Amino acid sequence: MEQAENANRQGALAEWITRDDLAKQLALTTDTLARWATQGNGPARIKVGRRVFYRKSTVQKWLKS
Repeated sequence: MEQAENANRQGALAEWITRDDLAKQLALTTDTLARWATQGNGPARIKVGRRVFYRKSTVQKWLKS
């Protein structure tokens, strides 16, 4: 049962990346991404509970701009 729940989460979040993972990929700190969010900078994001997610395609567009 637990594996099925994990697979569903992976499917539902396949297009999204966590703030922690994005920070690692961009060689930034999570604090930098959080600061950008409060300043209205950086890629668009959503908050689910206490977790922040970024759509991968939105991050790609933001990086190109």
